[in-house]
Amino acid sequence: MNVKRIFGTVLTILGIIGLIYAGVGFVNHTIQSRELIVMGVIGVIFFVSGISLVRNTKDEA
Repeated sequence: MNVKRIFGTVLTILGIIGLIYAGVGFVNHTIQSRELIVMGVIGVIFFVSGISLVRNTKDEA
């Protein structure tokens, strides 16, 4: 088990959840705009860092 790959997967999933939360709040107009912007930015940061961590980690047996 590669810890970096698992951590990258967790970060990617958290980023997707943050982006979905921001998108649903934007469509429903139920959440303040500042909270949507913060959740969107955090979601993008988690998503990009998770994808790059999974991509750059080499498989070692």
